[in-house]
Amino acid sequence: MMKAVCLLSGGMDSSTLAYLAKSQGYDILALHLNYGQRTEHKERACAKKIAGLLGAKDFVEVDVGYFSTFGASSLTDKTITVDTFDPTRAHIPNTYVPFRNANLLSIATSYAEARQANAIFIGVQSLDYSGYPDCRPQFIDAFQRVIDLGTREGTHIKLISPFIHFTKTDILREGMKLRVPYVHTWSCYRNEQKACGTCGSCHFRKEAFAAIGIPDPIPYEV
Repeated sequence: MMKAVCLLSGGMDSSTLAYLAKSQGYDILALHLNYGQRTEHKERACAKKIAGLLGAKDFVEVDVGYFSTFGASSLTDKTITVDTFDPTRAHIPNTYVPFRNANLLSIATSYAEARQANAIFIGVQSLDYSGYPDCRPQFIDAFQRVIDLGTREGTHIKLISPFIHFTKTDILREGMKLRVPYVHTWSCYRNEQKACGTCGSCHFRKEAFAAIGIPDPIPYEV
């Protein structure tokens, strides 16, 4: 049986990703990273639920709290107010965590090599995303080269980012086909009880559900 490490945050994209990997015949090795984000407890609970529903062979949590020590992101520094979505903005929003995906993929590669996994799945997208530089196709291609160069001889780990050219609506459509239980996912950057409805992540999620004409099963403040 093929094995895939799935970076599972508990959000909409990563949950759809894990269901897709399962549908392609992979045993799921779920990897959840706690980096001091505001919604850490909610995300962890969602990730565990999704992993359980998928019958994941493993669920590993790794604490990467050093991101909170570094700061410079509203996700990890509570003195910085989370940006409200602004379609006219010309800058990367302050929810960007500096070089986060490189750190997460490095950990995922260690895990995959240790478990002799065939693939790593990551749910990054580059269309209606927030402009994060570590979500671009060029970054994913470069990191595949890092994996190839940095693992022992005979190791073959494919870095798979199936949503890299998807919109959030495309991801949701795929998830509906796979019957992803979105009630057990969380996207909000600010809150853990009711999603704020106004941060960038909430905006794109709400827009996707509206586009396909079905209600979002999670609660919102607005």
